[in-house]
Amino acid sequence: MSARATRQEKERLVDEFVRLCEIESPSRSERAVADAVAADLREMGLDVTEDDSGAETGSDAGNLLARMAGPDGTRTILLCAHLDTVPLDDRVEPVRGENGVISNRNEAILGADNKAAVAVILAALRHFAADGGPQVGIEVLFTTCEERALGGAKAFDLGRLRSDYGYVFDHATPIGDVIVAAPTYYRIEARLHGQAAHAGIRPEAGHNAIAAAAAGIAQMRLGRLDPGTTANVGTISGGTAGNVVAERCKVELEARSLDNERAAEVVSEMVDHMTQAASDSACDLDLDVEELFRGYRMPRSAPPVQVACAALADSGFEPRFVSTGGGSDANAFQARGFPCLNLANGTEANHQPDEHVTVEALETMLDVALGIVAHGAA
Repeated sequence: MSARATRQEKERLVDEFVRLCEIESPSRSERAVADAVAADLREMGLDVTEDDSGAETGSDAGNLLARMAGPDGTRTILLCAHLDTVPLDDRVEPVRGENGVISNRNEAILGADNKAAVAVILAALRHFAADGGPQVGIEVLFTTCEERALGGAKAFDLGRLRSDYGYVFDHATPIGDVIVAAPTYYRIEARLHGQAAHAGIRPEAGHNAIAAAAAGIAQMRLGRLDPGTTANVGTISGGTAGNVVAERCKVELEARSLDNERAAEVVSEMVDHMTQAASDSACDLDLDVEELFRGYRMPRSAPPVQVACAALADSGFEPRFVSTGGGSDANAFQARGFPCLNLANGTEANHQPDEHVTVEALETMLDVALGIVAHGAA
């Protein structure tokens, strides 16, 4: 059992990918690309519904859901990708270079994360629309605000789905990686309030919030703490001028772990260090701690994994089972009991100004997506 796209379908896939990348869609500004994708779906004869999740996420668009029916009595599977990108540092002008590498002409992201997957899913639907329909029912979901802690997926009503399980293609590593574990992710914001004073005349009268924050950070264990756990300080800001003892400071931190309890332990340690440092420096401390998404593990014997492995094998790939430090919409779905597997899509350097993807990776991922639908009927 296998499925392959035609050369014409693959060439159109590349053109459509470039077109989607040119439609800039940083999180909360997905309207234009949502309209373009909805138009493509309707052109295939599919009904498209858009939810009202924008009221919750702050986006100017909602999540898009469409269905393509399979034969009576067959299961339905979900294919999902997100419409948004991280913020843009420059215009997106895709160019094709040597060895079929597609990148941005400018020093900015391309948007392959996750428009490579959007383009692949649309191409798969076109294939089945022209070929008499899929072997199983297909639901497609295009989410907003994934780059803002999976906002669209969290706001989506899973009760609307008919699928038995689903797939997102949202891991920027070589095709063949099957993401069987993803982390729990905590965000921490610490706001320290000290006492301003003239730094040259009355420093003794001040309580330096920046120094307090620095002392707390210095006590923390940061970076990779063990094979499944990381911690980081991302931003620090505060003070008013170089000649004023800093009366305020804000620090943004994070902790991730494949083990939920371990993640909570690391957060507790970070909070304790910041609390002690604030106390030692006679500063007040306000803390916000939020679990942005919950980690999960999926056994290799699970049906979504088995189907994906069969589809990868059809395309000549030996599946590689990976535990990742990054999150995806799969985290949001898994946390609410819907089985969803994340697969690598072959993009490289996502979130970086040298982000790129090859034509070969796009074409191969299309064959893998078609294979997933074919094996999903078994």
